[in-house]
Amino acid sequence: MIPDDEARLVGLAQGGDLEAFNALVLRYQDYLYTVAYRLTGDAAAASDMAQEAFIAAYKKLSSYKGGNLKAWLARIVTNRCYDELRHGKRRRTTAMDNLREGGEEVLRLANDAPSPENVVQQRELQRAIQDCINALNPEQRLVLVLSDVQGMTYQEIVETTALNLGTVKSRLSRARKAMRACLQAVQELLPAQFRLFNNE
Repeated sequence: MIPDDEARLVGLAQGGDLEAFNALVLRYQDYLYTVAYRLTGDAAAASDMAQEAFIAAYKKLSSYKGGNLKAWLARIVTNRCYDELRHGKRRRTTAMDNLREGGEEVLRLANDAPSPENVVQQRELQRAIQDCINALNPEQRLVLVLSDVQGMTYQEIVETTALNLGTVKSRLSRARKAMRACLQAVQELLPAQFRLFNNE
């Protein structure tokens, strides 16, 4: 979809066209789910948050005045997740639940796929990274996920979170420092170029 087509779909959706809104949902549902999952660390919560965000977006669509639709939607889902994290409404699922939830895709190996040992190692690394993300406070987690997981620029993060640029940069710096410290415990899972050595 090109931006002109997106603008047309938004205009139709603002006029009450549910099919046009559904086309926008299809375009951004994976993105919102991924943001929500990285923020909550819980597949069920992420699915709920993404769904709630789309419902809220549909209700607020008349207030959307143009600009970056992706950032506007990301702001809605991050606000929902942030409220959830602040109030501690949900408990994280157990590691076994997460393994069952995400393990199936990893185990569908192609003929030239990595060895089972590498697959297990990658899964352990992903779990360790998510655990470190979950250990961050909600403010740091938000900017880290938007920047380092979703690849947003500083300006997009500012638009999404309504924080000022200095706050975004300082929270991101603290989050990255905390992630480095947390990942020291699982250095053996990291690619060699990312391992930290005490003698350096």
